Amino acid sequence: MQVFGSSGARGEVGAEFTPEFVLRVARAAATVWDADRVALGRDTRTTGELFADAAAAGVAAAGTDVVRLGVAPTPATVRYCGDAGVPGVQITASHNPPEYNGVKLIGSDASGLSVDELERVEATLLSESTEDAAWDEVGESHHGDAAEPYLAAVTDAVDRAAIAAAGLTVAVDPGHGAAAETSPTFFRRLGCDVVTVNAQADGHFPGRHSEPTPNSLADLGRLVRARGADVGVAHDGDGDRAVFVDETGTAVSGDASLAALAERALSPGDTAVSAVNVSQRLVDVCDRVGAELELTPIGATNIVTRIRRLWDEGETVPIAGEGNGGVFFPAHGLARDGALVAGKFLELLAAREAPVSEVIAPYTAYHTVRDSVSYDDETERTALLDAAEQFAAASDADPSTTDGYRLDYGDAWLLVRESGTEPKLRVYAESSDRDRAESLAARATGRLREARETV
Repeated sequence: MQVFGSSGARGEVGAEFTPEFVLRVARAAATVWDADRVALGRDTRTTGELFADAAAAGVAAAGTDVVRLGVAPTPATVRYCGDAGVPGVQITASHNPPEYNGVKLIGSDASGLSVDELERVEATLLSESTEDAAWDEVGESHHGDAAEPYLAAVTDAVDRAAIAAAGLTVAVDPGHGAAAETSPTFFRRLGCDVVTVNAQADGHFPGRHSEPTPNSLADLGRLVRARGADVGVAHDGDGDRAVFVDETGTAVSGDASLAALAERALSPGDTAVSAVNVSQRLVDVCDRVGAELELTPIGATNIVTRIRRLWDEGETVPIAGEGNGGVFFPAHGLARDGALVAGKFLELLAAREAPVSEVIAPYTAYHTVRDSVSYDDETERTALLDAAEQFAAASDADPSTTDGYRLDYGDAWLLVRESGTEPKLRVYAESSDRDRAESLAARATGRLREARETV
């Protein structure tokens, strides 16, 4: 796809991402959907209202009414779409820096669009095969509430009584994003004591980067220690991911929390779905449980597409996701949901009656390194892609090219791929030996940087 990457379309505002582009995307989507109404939500970015206005204009120009939800986490907009039976548009750049924005398209069945559906919208957009409605047939704007129905649904989706009985104190860091409007309320409804940091909606993201990484969660760790919290929960900008901090204030690997959640969710004969950067932790869990593991290219769109295919084949898929905190519980909808993931993790803590560090201990034997090399123009991009191909060809491992180049060495693996959301190549390495993982990642990033510097 030329327009939609691994999770919608994103770009730097004023450069490749403009109001005109968003209007065209929304008009093309409304044309393909041919629905009576389209829901429209956004995250807290400073340009969110601007692009929501552009999207509303595109939808209305196609002759479709717009239900404006205002600031809402992506999973809340998804839930609204499913309840109302309408498709939706979410203005968000998720974890990207504040100067970025983006657009995600949502199906009327409470899911992200499949690859095929996105390709139909993209074909309509690129061919400019849309017609504006007549002056007396343009769509009208209405206002709707996504937050309260979402909170009610996600509260019902977890074992509220068990969580309340555990008497947990939860420290919440929404990162100034859309979940600031919902997650603290959600945990209080589960009977938890709640303390917060970075919980004021602010599209400048002044407290931390919008991507919840170990390096950005120092404030959350300090809050956990200062207040004696049982767990810390952090979200990305649109609230569809959740990562955790243990009772000592130490960040928990998203790969470890996914493996812990998967071991609780899976039964023999089930199937889990993840991406090509899957950790050996999840592979080990599936082997122990007797479940199958299906791998896709990276990105929520690809995972949703594979889950649907497996359902068509009669398979049961209780859990899916990636090690970045983006987890699906398909029985509750084909969309990532940070609050639901956190609620399921609290269920796990309540069931085990143990601290976070003990709960994740069985999944900490591997060390994962993530790095990236950015590019500024097409010449640098081509040089980096060529260098990645040459690096893979020269390795002593057989590469998988499902998405980029994954090299399995037996004692470790390495993945080099182009980001679907930012101008960079990402590098992942994992091994039970930290030095081995760091060495593999350093070799790959070093080769990429050399290639960029010779342009």
